[in-house]
Amino acid sequence: MISRRLSLLAVLLLLAGAAPAVVGGAAAGDGYVEGLEDVPLMPGLESIADAGMVFDDPSGRIVEAYAEGRVERSEVLAFYAATLPQLGWRAEGETIYRREGEVLRLEFIGGAGVLAVHFFLSPG
Repeated sequence: MISRRLSLLAVLLLLAGAAPAVVGGAAAGDGYVEGLEDVPLMPGLESIADAGMVFDDPSGRIVEAYAEGRVERSEVLAFYAATLPQLGWRAEGETIYRREGEVLRLEFIGGAGVLAVHFFLSPG
C-alpha cells in the first residue's frame, strides 16, 4: 500500500513538474493574438512579445498587438476574412471588423520576406 502511494505521489510530482511545459506550449501554440484571446493567430505568424499593449477604459478595451511571419498580405487577409465572421466579427472593409461595440483593424508593415501585422482593437 505504501509503495502504491509513493508511486502515485511520484506520478503527481512528475505531472506537476511537466504542467508548466504543457501550459507554456499550449499558450505559445494555442494560436491567439497576444492580448486578444478571442482573435486567432494565423498559422505562419508569431506574436511579437511585449510589442503591444492592453488598456481597459470605461468606454471599452484598447489592445495593440503585433505578429510577424513569412506570409503574404493576401494570405493574412484571406485567413481573417474566413475566420473572423465565424467568431461574430462583421467585415467593414478589407482590414476592418466590428463586433459588439468593438472595432478591430489590421495594418501591415513590411512585406518582402517578413510581414508584420498590427492588430488594433478599440471601442467603436
